[in-house]
Amino acid sequence: MKNTLSINEARNIILHCQQLGGIAPQKNKKNALKSIEHLGYVQIDTLAVVERAHHHTLWSRNKGYQNTILEDLVQKDKSVFEYWSHAASYLPMCDYRFSLVRKNEYLQGKQHWFEQDKKVMRFVLDRIKSEGALMSKDFDNPDKNKGSWYYWKPAKKALEQLFMEGSLMVAGRKGFQKIYDITERVLPSSVNTKMPTANEYAEFLITSAIRSNGIITESEIGYLKSKYKPLIKKQLLSLLKQGTIVKIKLAGLEEDYYTKPQNLKYVTIETSQQVHILSPFDNLLIQRKRIEKLFSYNYQIECYVPEHKRIHGYFCLPLLYGSNFIGRADMKADRQSKTLIVKKIIFENKPLINAELIDALKNTITEFAVFNGCTAILVESTNANIKIDKLIKSALKIS
Repeated sequence: MKNTLSINEARNIILHCQQLGGIAPQKNKKNALKSIEHLGYVQIDTLAVVERAHHHTLWSRNKGYQNTILEDLVQKDKSVFEYWSHAASYLPMCDYRFSLVRKNEYLQGKQHWFEQDKKVMRFVLDRIKSEGALMSKDFDNPDKNKGSWYYWKPAKKALEQLFMEGSLMVAGRKGFQKIYDITERVLPSSVNTKMPTANEYAEFLITSAIRSNGIITESEIGYLKSKYKPLIKKQLLSLLKQGTIVKIKLAGLEEDYYTKPQNLKYVTIETSQQVHILSPFDNLLIQRKRIEKLFSYNYQIECYVPEHKRIHGYFCLPLLYGSNFIGRADMKADRQSKTLIVKKIIFENKPLINAELIDALKNTITEFAVFNGCTAILVESTNANIKIDKLIKSALKIS
């Protein structure tokens, strides 16, 4: 077994395990569910400059993906549910029991951003039990001047607290607003609801991180899970002894990385030479320091940065070509005119820019426009040269 890998070999493993190394399968619910089960989650985000992050992430891995697929998986098939990973996410129902660890923490008194109001929580839960699934707006106070205790802001906090502790689940969404119902009416009866042991939970964190990321360090497995780092360390040693995982080194880096022996098959499988337009919240990019270390790509989403401090643009999307990040594109889907506006394309890995890359980029932008429901594309500028700018503009047409 090869104990030291080059950075390029490591990238091959990572991208194939992230389902970004080969040609994406055609759209269908089965493939989308496989992606969620393999990745472990897809992050939900409210930003809608282009299609929201959860849809975008699945589109990047499933050719021709449509938003109704995820809606069906949640509401009809009940094979996916909403909860918390490192952030609000869609998770596979097959992993439901591992969400009980966090839910139990909230049941034991942990607060979700705000203080608990037990009176409001009881009121909210009783209404949903008797009336059926409700949304936050269903708890509005018609006469807000009265200042009644059940005014919607406390009710919304109660809904979220009940959701985090597992008394409520999200049965679906309407206009992106959550529809809450009691867990018993949402959760399929076949789902395993046995609380995992500490060792089972630690092993779950390790194996799911390796499955989706290919290779990973101990600290990266424990990302935003500081409470469980001692358990992760202990279980890593156990899995190493069992031979379930192996320890490897990457050339030029000091940290130990962990993977499964079967992932090493990707070392010699080159990633396909296609361009991926990734969401800022794509699973590949969640740990920014990891991406900078392994892909030499420094990424920050700038919509949260004051305008005068932005370098690349309001909503720049990472551009991945093969196993290299080649830049970013500031894009916006204008729904009214059905136009994908490419405000700026910034190339950062210029030695890789050639006719083949430009052709791959224009194909992906065209597909991205269709995914966003656009029938026209407007390219405003790039930071490359005039020749490349004209090539991109002339190549982009939606048939």
